[in-house]
Amino acid sequence: MSIWICSLAAAPQLVRQLRPSRVVSLLSPYDTFPTFEGFSSELHLQVPIHDIVDDVGDWRAPDLSDAESVIKFVHPWDRAAPMLIHCWAGISRSTASAFITACVHNPDADEHEIAKAIRDASPTASPNRRLVAHADALLGRNGRMNRAVDSIGRGSAAMEAQAFSIPSTYTAARGS
Repeated sequence: MSIWICSLAAAPQLVRQLRPSRVVSLLSPYDTFPTFEGFSSELHLQVPIHDIVDDVGDWRAPDLSDAESVIKFVHPWDRAAPMLIHCWAGISRSTASAFITACVHNPDADEHEIAKAIRDASPTASPNRRLVAHADALLGRNGRMNRAVDSIGRGSAAMEAQAFSIPSTYTAARGS
C-alpha cells in the first residue's frame, strides 16, 4: 500500500478518494487542524509544529517528542489501506513524516532508496531535517536517514506541492 503526501488544501478530497486507514496532520500550532469524518484521535494524529529547523521566538521547531509521536502513530499501520500525511504545503513536514514512516516499516531498507523515491515522486519535496534527525536518533539509524535526506537536496521552490505517493515497502539492503 502507498504513503500519500499532500497539502492541507488537498487533504479533504484525498481522504474521501483514498479512504486511508490513518491520517497525519502537521500544522503550525496556530492553525486549525482539519477533522475527517470517521477519524478519531486513534486514526488521526495532529502534530502542532512550525516548519523550521531551529526555535525562533515562540515558533517551535520539531522536537524529539514530535518524532516520537509520529513513530508511535505510524508503527501499527497494517498497510491494508493507504496512509495520508499532510502539512500546510505538502513540502517539508509531511515529506519528512512520510520518509520516517517508510523507514519505520522498512528497518533494513537503504534510506537512500526511500529518499530517492520521495525525490522521484516530487520535485518540490524538502523533508524537514530536524524532524528527520530526531527520528534517525530514535530509530538507531546512525545518521543514515540524515545523509539520505541530504543526498536529495532541497526541492524546487513552490507554494504548494502536488499530491504524490511513495511505496510503503522497500527491498532490504542490510541483514536483519
